[in-house]
Amino acid sequence: MCGILSILNLDPAKSNGAELRRQALAMARKIRHRGPDWSGIYSDDRAILVHERLSIVDVEHGAQPLVDTLQGTVLAVNGEIYNHQDLRRGLTEPHDFQTLSDCEVILYLYDELSPRDFLNRMNGIFAFVLYDPKRETHLIARDPIGVIPLYVGWDRHEHLYVASEMKALVGHCERIREVPPGHFYLGHEPDKGFQRYYQPDWAEPGHVPSEPYDPAKLRSALEAAVKRQLMCDVPYGVLISGGVDSSIISSIAAKYREGRVEEGGASPAWWPRIHSFSIGLEGAPDLAPARKVAEAIGAIHHEIHFTVQEGLDALSDVIYHVETFDVTTIRASTPMYLLMRKIRAMGIKMVLSGEGADEIFGGYLYFHKAPDGPELHFETVRKLQKLHLYDCARANKSSAAWGVEARVPFLDREFLDVAMRMDPAVKLPCNAPRPRPIEKFPLRQAFDGAIPDEVLWRQKEQFSDGVGYAWINALKATAEREVSDSMMAGAAERFPVKTPETKEAYLYRQLFEHHFPSATAINCVPFERSVACSTETALRWDAAFAKMTDPSGRAVMDVHDQGYQDPAAPEAAP
Repeated sequence: MCGILSILNLDPAKSNGAELRRQALAMARKIRHRGPDWSGIYSDDRAILVHERLSIVDVEHGAQPLVDTLQGTVLAVNGEIYNHQDLRRGLTEPHDFQTLSDCEVILYLYDELSPRDFLNRMNGIFAFVLYDPKRETHLIARDPIGVIPLYVGWDRHEHLYVASEMKALVGHCERIREVPPGHFYLGHEPDKGFQRYYQPDWAEPGHVPSEPYDPAKLRSALEAAVKRQLMCDVPYGVLISGGVDSSIISSIAAKYREGRVEEGGASPAWWPRIHSFSIGLEGAPDLAPARKVAEAIGAIHHEIHFTVQEGLDALSDVIYHVETFDVTTIRASTPMYLLMRKIRAMGIKMVLSGEGADEIFGGYLYFHKAPDGPELHFETVRKLQKLHLYDCARANKSSAAWGVEARVPFLDREFLDVAMRMDPAVKLPCNAPRPRPIEKFPLRQAFDGAIPDEVLWRQKEQFSDGVGYAWINALKATAEREVSDSMMAGAAERFPVKTPETKEAYLYRQLFEHHFPSATAINCVPFERSVACSTETALRWDAAFAKMTDPSGRAVMDVHDQGYQDPAAPEAAP
């Protein structure tokens, strides 16, 4: 993960270029954790682009900002373009390539094609600013699902700021907003605002897919996605949570670790065997299944243990880095944040992760309550469209806090088209031809034999539960101690916007506003009622959901094997 910071719309007659350049450098330092390997800057009297680099591809020569030597356009990117070699071969005009970076091709796609056209040809995760001094304009864009974060802001002089993380803008911008995924913005067309370029047919309102389930096609598509995303020139690893999603991704990565497929294919591991990582409290539910998978795929496994106190001590830092007060996100981000520090200490700069599968296949336990296939599909679309606010933010920012890049093959746009065009009826847990209903049956069936059966057919466990039930219990107990009943009684007065409904939520909101004391920052954080990671819309699936305030998967107590006995009063921390 890299960090980008830009200041645009400068007026040469009014702006103090030297002062703004110093300001841009100071702002970029706040996101240097995203790119600790090198810093670069471009500035003229109309624009400033700063880049903090995490070198993953073309380590020696890929420093940014990148410049088109023939046209003069300037580019700062955070991301990976997995099909960059294909895109390079598809160019029709001569270009002066300066590096082997996967990102440089964006400069020349801009020369030849419209933004909507070339953005839809790119397969990758990205957020970028392209400045065109000849036309006195700029292009800002973000990847289809929003795996890579990107924010914009405006100061009192109406300078336009762009940054990878909100923290770089707070204190400088009077207005801040997140760039919507799958959109672009053109400086010479400000009246059009952010324009959508990613419009898959399966996400059209009211559309219900009908393609028959083909396990071989599904398996092939995911294997191709993982193979693409092994594009890497540095040591990498895999995350194994102990659930089916990350285990499948790890098994595919292990399959392709040997040998290098030239021009955008898989790179060899830097060791004879692939390295895998998991984290949990001692005795956590996820740890033993993770070990089984690692052994089955021949990985060198690293099991990291953390204590409840270590997690509690990290809460403030986690909220600062992930930039949220969402309860589920903070619960899951904390162990991931601790794990990523260990991973970077071992020399790893890129990891593959399993985010996205639950949103695609209806994997959360509340999907057992889905009334039919169409409603399940509509909910998966809602989940994918909100994913940038939750799991993508968690995975990206928790890892970027320590200069590690997390890649998410399930969210590959080519794989999404295969998985989301499937008849959603086959995704209903009740339609799984197993001894009992099971979520994500199509994915599990497609990878039968790839990982041990006891993991392949294991019930869904949310990550914040799987690292150890005592973790959530301790968070609740801590909030109970630190947030009094009188504080909760005045919550609506203290926090009139997005008022916390529980003491745990109140605690996180306090910590957030310590780091981000501005109303415009609060507006960038998601806020909706949820059970087991549901959207608020899906709460109507079960009347009991209306009584629940805890977003844990265990709150679906008649589905989870060890569900809470009383959703309003989970067991106390040990």
